[in-house]
Amino acid sequence: MRHDDLKLWVTRILKTGEFQLSAASSDASFRRYWRIQHRDRSYIVMDAPPERENCAPFIDIAKRLGEAGLNAPKVLAGDLARGFLLLTDLGTRLYLDELRPENAGQLYNNALNAVVAMQLRTDGRGLPPYDRDLLMRETDLFRRWLLAKELDLRLSAGQNAKLNASFAFLAESALSQPRVFVHRDFHSRNLLVGAGNDPGILDFQDAVIGPVTYDVVSLLRDCYVRWPRKQVEIWAWQYYRRALQHGILSGVSLTAFYRWFDLMGVQRHLKASGIFVRLWHRDAKRGYLNDIPRTLAHIADVSVRYPELESLHILLVEEVIPVINERYAR
Repeated sequence: MRHDDLKLWVTRILKTGEFQLSAASSDASFRRYWRIQHRDRSYIVMDAPPERENCAPFIDIAKRLGEAGLNAPKVLAGDLARGFLLLTDLGTRLYLDELRPENAGQLYNNALNAVVAMQLRTDGRGLPPYDRDLLMRETDLFRRWLLAKELDLRLSAGQNAKLNASFAFLAESALSQPRVFVHRDFHSRNLLVGAGNDPGILDFQDAVIGPVTYDVVSLLRDCYVRWPRKQVEIWAWQYYRRALQHGILSGVSLTAFYRWFDLMGVQRHLKASGIFVRLWHRDAKRGYLNDIPRTLAHIADVSVRYPELESLHILLVEEVIPVINERYAR
């Protein structure tokens, strides 16, 4: 029934029923995307059930990114009451599918340029703050969904206290950083190659004002792609150099930046690992389970280098990672 309504809406917007409709993608939310081929033109239509999703933030952030000169889909038409949006089509070539050792340098160079542009030029007025409450709620997804739901791991009072201390330490690091526009999911599944003004940028509706390293670590320590630590640090330094030049990181040492970058990644990957489990247990979306071992490996690689995260590291390597790898590692 809803799919029929969507086709009727598209027919009315395009003033013709002579188009082809095919699945474009779905994501970790309740949104679905369809590609429309009409004559020599291609469009994307978003289907976001209004009882589950709100299209208004997507429209708002798309406009802000476009005004900043970034390559986000343009909203051509919309019916917010029913949750339908007609968008420009940025193509099909995701970073996730295109990244190779021989082209990664150029693709990440383009993406880091986009991060700097977002931070310098995108209007962040009125966006929600990435505050302490949100940071703590996100890291607690790791405990609620991965530890308790997936592993049925019941922590002692002492273990919970140490985990709370680790979460608070990560939140304080995030809150100590300069505040900028944050896309919040700037990674290989949301970036497109060959979209003209590369990269094409998707899935930006959850944007906030938050820590300067958040989008950089989302990109370079991606839950879906893994690069050698030394290479990641070189790319991170390339961002750092540009951010200094543009005054985004005025007076921040490279050592301080790398520390922020590391700890922001731990916070993000704790959140992501919990979300991947939640998508399976709550929403019956199994597709992200095989990404959990890589995500936890990111945390383990960083946490071993910070004494403040020793208890988290021990929990991971002794009680979490061995079980998760047995279940989901490929």
